[in-house]
Amino acid sequence: MKMTTMGQCTGRRDGRLVRTRAAAFSVLLGLGAGFGSIPLPAVAQSYSFSSVEIQGAQRIEPATILSYAGIARGETVSAAELNDAYQRILGTGLFETVEIEPRGSTLVINVVEYPTVNRIAFEGNRRLGDEELAQIVQSQSRRVFNPRQAESDAQAISSAYAQQGRIAARVEPKVIRRSENRVDLVFEVFEGGVVEIERIGFVGNDAYSDRRLRRVLQTKQAGLLRRLIRSDTFVEDRIQFDRQLLNDFYASRGYVDFRITGVNAELSQERDGYFITFNVEEGQQFEFGQISVTSDLPEVDEALFRDAIKVRPGAVYSPSLVENDIARLERLAVQEGLNFVRVEPRVTRNDRDLSLDVEFQLTRGERVFVERIDIEGNTTTLDRVIRRQFDVVEGDPFNPRAIRQSAERIRALGFFSNVDVEAREGTSDQQVIVDVDVEEQPTGSLSLGGSYSTTNGFGAAVSFSERNFLGRGQALSFTVNTASSSTQYAFSFTEPAVLGRDTALGIDLSYRETDRLNSDFNTARGRIRPSLSFPVSERSTLSLRYTLGYSDITVPDESDVGGVITAEAEEGERYDSALGFTLAYDSRKTGLNPNAGILLEFGTDFGGLGGDSTYVETRVKAVAQTLVWNEEVTLRATLEGGVLNYADGNSRVIDRFQSSPSIMRGFEYGGIGPREIGDGVDDPLGGNMFAVARFEAEFPLGLPEEYGISGGLFYDVGSVWGLSDDSTSNVAAGNSIVSDDFSARHVIGFSVLWDSVIGPLRLNFSEALVKEDYDEDQSFDLTISTRF
Repeated sequence: MKMTTMGQCTGRRDGRLVRTRAAAFSVLLGLGAGFGSIPLPAVAQSYSFSSVEIQGAQRIEPATILSYAGIARGETVSAAELNDAYQRILGTGLFETVEIEPRGSTLVINVVEYPTVNRIAFEGNRRLGDEELAQIVQSQSRRVFNPRQAESDAQAISSAYAQQGRIAARVEPKVIRRSENRVDLVFEVFEGGVVEIERIGFVGNDAYSDRRLRRVLQTKQAGLLRRLIRSDTFVEDRIQFDRQLLNDFYASRGYVDFRITGVNAELSQERDGYFITFNVEEGQQFEFGQISVTSDLPEVDEALFRDAIKVRPGAVYSPSLVENDIARLERLAVQEGLNFVRVEPRVTRNDRDLSLDVEFQLTRGERVFVERIDIEGNTTTLDRVIRRQFDVVEGDPFNPRAIRQSAERIRALGFFSNVDVEAREGTSDQQVIVDVDVEEQPTGSLSLGGSYSTTNGFGAAVSFSERNFLGRGQALSFTVNTASSSTQYAFSFTEPAVLGRDTALGIDLSYRETDRLNSDFNTARGRIRPSLSFPVSERSTLSLRYTLGYSDITVPDESDVGGVITAEAEEGERYDSALGFTLAYDSRKTGLNPNAGILLEFGTDFGGLGGDSTYVETRVKAVAQTLVWNEEVTLRATLEGGVLNYADGNSRVIDRFQSSPSIMRGFEYGGIGPREIGDGVDDPLGGNMFAVARFEAEFPLGLPEEYGISGGLFYDVGSVWGLSDDSTSNVAAGNSIVSDDFSARHVIGFSVLWDSVIGPLRLNFSEALVKEDYDEDQSFDLTISTRF
């Protein structure tokens, strides 16, 4: 009997790797040459060997091969057991060929070992470096070469290129024979081109346009910046994620019957682009019907829990609003000392009036406790940064919903590319272990570049930021910005959880010098500001701060500066010390309408704590925004104002409110407000009061949305006014103060908004409808667009 297998891979002279061929073996039975042709009845044959001879082994010990075979000397084995021994030796993946041949009382095992991998190399790769590819392949140098593993590695490299949209990438493994039974394993890579997504379309959508739905998806169409934006490449996993995004989008807007019936991805005839079509069924939009609270627990006050519910009948139904109220009721139960109380929503559908009745049922849950929280994968981030996102600790009652919310808070940190939080059974039926598995991602950035401002001109900028400093969850940043007329240095540090509480401690340091910024005088300002911020309600935050400021005004020789600024410069350096607070209310955090929100801010600084002046500065701001016309158009209204009142000392030009495009568009920096006018003198002085109302609408321009360009219309009305008597008394002879009283300016304009690679830009083209004679208007300005 002789069993043999051909090599599963052989190296040709040209170095090509031949695919694995099936193993073949033959059994030769004969009683002699003279009886070879005489048919005999089938008889089970057995063997017994007094010795085993291993041939061909070089690196592997014969005893090891014999242990793989599992045959002992003197043991009687059948032909089937010999075949099993052959399969075991071959299955180790260490041998290119294996032969088992009985020779009387001796069993001969002849093997040809696979070579060892001398080195692994990559050729033809440019988009992915050798280091990236080396992390993908499982084959290793100084290990036994395995052709199956080499083929698997080639497929893994192809998949990595497919994730970048290069579905035509091909990878071919080759072996180059070396001496001493060694080979070099070379992966030849043909990267191919990027297959972009030329068009994303939808079928079956009536409530929302294709343009609006495309903004929901993570996948984007190829646009002008296709060389820089990778989200326009076809990635199958991303399409699956987009399906979930669409489901969440419609569910949050009351379309409970929405479903995606299919996604078609068609490759263009030239094989250089995909056309993706989402087939959807929207269904009807539902609203909240009757809202009620029930409980079979005698200790539960249903009226108390009913008053805590925020959703009201008639509002558009959203599962997230139901989840928010469930979490709110469960927190209330803990506050009332009711442990293990669970809130289960029961939804009743009313097709007649398209409403959903929601009954929040309070029940007694199982008595299960958190045994421990295990955290893995955080090589840099400290455990306590992750643990403080949990509302529970070891020994607390287990609440699955609270654990899910903690997982969302961990993801919201932005420190990890992947977060998995799961609960498993602990050491007893009444205990669970919460496993947290995270995968970290870069959290720092360093940027070197240039800047441009219509106020300061061109400049160079260097900035560094780290959102997870030393793995402690702290934010650190510093910036150096130099322009033709100003130089600025800034440093900030924030500890988000002081003493493990939901309280943020921050410190800001800044210093800025201006060289004749729109006027004939120079300024220098420095500031140190520690602050403390904490929530005071579900939607409100209070910030407390202390500010120590330094300021100075200098007037160069032969400068044409009026008497007001000259007198203020003669005062010399000033140090201000102030305590302040800001109370903010933001309905966007847990608002009932995902398409609307309100932001209210009120802040006051009280100066005079050892400083050179005593003052009170108050600022208020109110912003309201909503989306209309199937969320195609954004309407926004902003009201903002401020009052500066000095009880001891006098305000200076660098202390007073100055108009700017960020406050009121259509005018230059200091373009409106009190001015000292005279022979060769035109000094913007700023005002002790300002008020402005800004109304704007943003809408698509009909351009392909992959360009990231939209339009807007705006209307601003406001004024800067008010000087103290001490300031007006310093007017130089022959000069006068103009625009000291309130006088509303009106501006209309058109904006072009562009989501560029350097950030959202806003180009404003404006026209002043109402202005004063001495105002300095501005028909165009370029700014960084801010989001509400």
